[in-house]
Amino acid sequence: MTTFPPRTRRRPLHRSGPTRTAAAALAACALLAACSGPPGDAGTALTDVRLSASTPLARGEIDSFTWAVYAEPPTLDYTMAFDYPQNTVLANVCESLMRWTPDLKTEPGLARKASNPDPTTWVYDLRPGVRFHNGGELTADDAVHSLRRQTDPANAAAWAQVFRNVKSVTKTGPLQVTVTLKQPDSQFPQYMATAAGVVASKAGTEAAGKDYGTSGGLACTGPFELGTWNKGQSIELKRFAGYWGTKAKAKKAVFRFLTDPSARTNAMLSGEVDGGYLIPTESYARLRGSGAGTLYFGEGLSTVNVNVTNMRGALGDVRVRRALSLALDRSGFVKAGLGGAGTVTNSLTTRAAWAAAPEPVLKTAFDGLPPTGQDLEKARALVKEAGATGKTLTVATSSIGQDVSLLATAVQAAGTQIGLDIRLKTIAPNAFTALFTDPQAREGIDMFPLTYYDSITDPLDLLTNFKTGAYLNFAGYSDPGYDRLVDEATAAYDPRQRLAIEAKLQRRAAEQLLWIPVAEWPTAVFLGKRITGAPTTISYMYHPWAADVGAAG
Repeated sequence: MTTFPPRTRRRPLHRSGPTRTAAAALAACALLAACSGPPGDAGTALTDVRLSASTPLARGEIDSFTWAVYAEPPTLDYTMAFDYPQNTVLANVCESLMRWTPDLKTEPGLARKASNPDPTTWVYDLRPGVRFHNGGELTADDAVHSLRRQTDPANAAAWAQVFRNVKSVTKTGPLQVTVTLKQPDSQFPQYMATAAGVVASKAGTEAAGKDYGTSGGLACTGPFELGTWNKGQSIELKRFAGYWGTKAKAKKAVFRFLTDPSARTNAMLSGEVDGGYLIPTESYARLRGSGAGTLYFGEGLSTVNVNVTNMRGALGDVRVRRALSLALDRSGFVKAGLGGAGTVTNSLTTRAAWAAAPEPVLKTAFDGLPPTGQDLEKARALVKEAGATGKTLTVATSSIGQDVSLLATAVQAAGTQIGLDIRLKTIAPNAFTALFTDPQAREGIDMFPLTYYDSITDPLDLLTNFKTGAYLNFAGYSDPGYDRLVDEATAAYDPRQRLAIEAKLQRRAAEQLLWIPVAEWPTAVFLGKRITGAPTTISYMYHPWAADVGAAG
């Protein structure tokens, strides 16, 4: 599911084809010159990015390690864990009914078994003897209370959409929870491996009240428990001695808040921090060649897009959206904005999300999508035909990282070349998340860069965002035919049947260019020489990855 924040949500392998015009080449040069990395990094791009399934296993325990995150979590309440900073930390403290594995499959978590006796019933049998960090023992009452918190309007839960088809959550045994659905929902059981399925102590959350997630403990069951939270500086996690599973290899994990991309990079190079995810793209080459550690890439289930937030103006005409897509220099952006560690795409969904699809379904989903190469002449003609020449559009940008700032610049360059007046509006990194949660923050903004990662290994995670009223459907797009297909796919438990419907959804979304797809982007993780064991995939959002980090030698 949310760019940098919601996600940027959310925050991410062919090179593009047609020869650039002279104007496009100049725009690409401008992009490269805009790279803001450390001296000597500007324009440096990787040429041999290979995805690895994991990093080498740890050889032993370690007293502590320090991890860089780009922003301080506003809260660690699992109902609001909808972005990188909070999930990167929370995944190691709080656990869900099911678990996403490093190879992006689902396995039992706090529920030792999940069963589906009929299409509208899911039964979760909990593990016995699991202890919370506050000393209590896991029961069905805790699970019922935790899931119901996601549906309580007073919590403004970011995951409420996952529960839209839930009729009731009830205790059906001391260690058994039954979820009754209003209608069959193939997505609900998959989301129980995300923060949507977290189980925390009922007594602990009730005692904390409105302060839950911002001070004190989290009353969860993970391999680490929340230690000291130094506001504005760091969060410390301590190994939980009473953990029911394999104990963490590190006694302590410290998460440092380093909002400046150069500061994060320099901290890794100096050994001040031992590693981090979401590596600044302008630093890929520098980190790889530094000798200070190893830069790994893994499957990210992530696409970089331009989110269309306003269809009341010029972008309400699909011809203008198509023109911008045709004018974008995707190859230039991948080289400059993603440090060469990405691939241009004309698909809103990643190929990896379709791993279970048979070849005929893949052809339906991917053949005939809008081209990725530039065609400025056709783009200008579309703008003129739509009567949009000279129209003003505003793109939000931020210094979060050059994946955001350079994509905004690329959109501006594309629009300028085809007769549009594209203006940039700079937003502070800590305020960028508000674009995903506050309609007022999007006032006056027509587009913004969005890197979307799937929270489950299913294309519908992204494609459902264009259903009428969906959380990320900021432009208010509404198509009853599209909505019916989303409902049909949601109700289809059989993967092949569901993927066939999702292929039709992909084609519809592509025809309308509801978001403009730009590139696929792998997950990057840097590990200093002291440590190893962290997964390379996007699984770190919901998998207790820090428990596997230990001594490298």
